[in-house]
Parts: sequence; C-alpha cells; structure tokens
Amino acid sequence: MDAPLRPTFSRRAAALTSSAIREILKITERPEIISFAGGLPSPATFPVEALQAACARIFADNPHAALQYGPSEGYGPLREWIGKRHGVAPSRVLLTTGSQQALDLIGKIMIDAGSPVLVETPTYLGALQAFSLFEPNFVSVPSDESGLQPEALTPELTAGARFLYALPNFQNPTGRRLPLARRQALVERARAQNLLLVEDDPYGELSYGGDQLPSLLSMNPDGVIYLGSFSKILAPGLRLGYIIAPEDILFKLVQAKQAADLHTPSFTQRLAWEAVHTGLLDQHIPAIRALYGAQCQTMLDALAAHMPEGVTWTRPEGGMFIWVTLPEGMDSLTILEAAIAWNVAYVPGAPFYANNPCTNTFRLAFVTVPPEQIQRGVAILGEVVQAALAARKPAAAMA
Repeated sequence: MDAPLRPTFSRRAAALTSSAIREILKITERPEIISFAGGLPSPATFPVEALQAACARIFADNPHAALQYGPSEGYGPLREWIGKRHGVAPSRVLLTTGSQQALDLIGKIMIDAGSPVLVETPTYLGALQAFSLFEPNFVSVPSDESGLQPEALTPELTAGARFLYALPNFQNPTGRRLPLARRQALVERARAQNLLLVEDDPYGELSYGGDQLPSLLSMNPDGVIYLGSFSKILAPGLRLGYIIAPEDILFKLVQAKQAADLHTPSFTQRLAWEAVHTGLLDQHIPAIRALYGAQCQTMLDALAAHMPEGVTWTRPEGGMFIWVTLPEGMDSLTILEAAIAWNVAYVPGAPFYANNPCTNTFRLAFVTVPPEQIQRGVAILGEVVQAALAARKPAAAMA
C-alpha cells in the first residue's frame, strides 16, 4: 500500500493559527449558550425585503452585466458614490471582498518579513491574523481609556514602520472612540514623521447619537489608507468592503487584488449600489443605531447591577462591543471555562494584544442577544467572577 501523502507546507502556512473567536463560536452553536462572543451584526437589522426588491430590479434591468466579470477596481457608480461620501476622487477607491481582504492586500504590498508595523493596545484580532502571515515585527502603541496615545509616537518608536493600523471609531475590541484632539495630534505626528496611517472604520456609522467625528482620511488624504465596509450597515453576507488610498498605493493594491480574485463579485456590488443610490442605506442606518444603543444600555445596566467591586468596563457611544477589565492577577480564560459550564460565552482579551497580553480582560458583544438574555447572561458572569474572586482570597491571606 502506498504511503499517505504528506504535504510540505510553506513556512508561512506552518505558522498559521486559528482565530480564537472562531474556535469559541463552535461552542456557541449550542442552542443553550448565551453568547457574547461573536462580533456579528444583528440579523434583525438586515433589510431583507428591500434587498429582495433590489435583486428583482437588477435582474429586470441588466442581469447579464450583474452576472459577468467586472473591472478589478470595482463597479463605477458605486466607486463614485463612495468617493463623494468621503470627499475623494473615485480613482482612489477600490472595492474589496469584505474589509478583511483589504487588510490582506495591504499586508501583501506593504509588509516584508521583519517590517515594523504599529498597532493599538489592544487591537482587532482579524488584523493581527491578516498581517501576521507576512511576518511583521508588531510594535504596540500605548493606549488608555480614551484610546491610542499620540504622544507615544516618538521618532524612536516609529522608526522604519511601514504603517500604523488604527480603529478610531468604536474600536473592536474595546468600543472606544478616539477623541477629536487625539485624532488631530495623531495626524500631525504621523505627517511630521512620514508615517502612513491605516484607518479601519467598519463601525463609524454606528454612533448611537448619530454624531460623527472627522476621519483621519479627511485630515490628511495623502497620508491615510482608509478601510470601509458594508457588513455592519447592510449585510455581512454580501462580503463587500472598500479601500480609499493615494493613487500610487491604490495602483499596487489593484495589482494584488487581480492576483487574489480578479474582482469583487459584480452582483453584490450592484446590489449595494441599489441600496445606496435609492436612499435605502441612509434611511436604514438610524434603525441600527437605535437598536444597538438600546442593547448596549441594557448590558451596561446589567454590568452595574451584577459585577463585583474591582471590575471595570468601557461605556461605548457606538459600535458593538464592551471591554471588561478584571482585577490584576485574574485570568479571563480560566473564568471563561467556568462561564461556559453555566452556558455563557465571551472572548478572552489576550488574543487582541500583539505583545504582552493582558489576561485579565475580555470582550462582550451585545447586539445579537435579546435584552432578557443579556440580563441573565451578565448576572451569571457576575456570579462566576465573584466566585473566582472569593477563591483568590484564601491564597492572598496565606501570602
């Protein structure tokens, strides 16, 4: 009998790891689990009937074009709409197959093995995974309760960096929004040090009060690569995102895109175009904000009612996440095991750190969980955390 094939993987493939969130989501498929783990938009926000009508219009008006190959840069009218919305020329817009592909393309054209790449502390796990494939040297930029600290961007820290990756709006995982003064200071320092900024903005439209702060892109169009997405405001199954970049950078991104998948599906681009040019999207976003704001307040109230003294958390003004910090010395992964035994799940904080993970942190996602389950799940978490704290006291007393 022939020996089984033993493939020889590349060094990069051998270094790949699975997403901690995706592994936890396997557990949350059990119907009894109250899951605060997945960063999924609420299905209740998907405009199903409106998209069905849009599909019908596409097939009635120009079905063959919608089902045909298209330009690598993306569907022209949609690029024009995106450019107008952000105050840039359409020639600076590239449609991508989700903003996760945008991260991959940026990694391909910007990172060599050992290249310094600056990231927030903590930062989006999916970006760490996308960039890690290209073997960068991650450099963590200090953050506090208001987000990234621009004053930390000294010439020594930024020396040789290919870019700084940041999520100024309702960051995943913390829910923080970078204040205006810090945005201005960040752009000024980056410009002075010739540092490229990568601004990832999937949550900017999800301000509960409807207010928006200026983007980094608007402050320095020639020094920022901007990433946008339709996943959180229309439907993630469309897998539709976009990049806005200076034209010399966009040229290289288009080349990388051609090698990856030729172009993003024509049909989903035209479907998104139907949603935006008819006004559907702008009419729809306020309903998402209202729902998510109410869900967030329910969780904040539950945390205040049930978490023991010494536990702190962020108070987001938008987005989908709350970041919880336990007392020093506690391990959110150990507590997760106890929580799952009581049918509650969340994402431990350690995977969101490029360096020196804080193991006493975890992320709660609240938008897909009904209010009564939010209250019940947080009450259980409070009991689990309280039990873990009580178990530490005898050891502390002996010490």
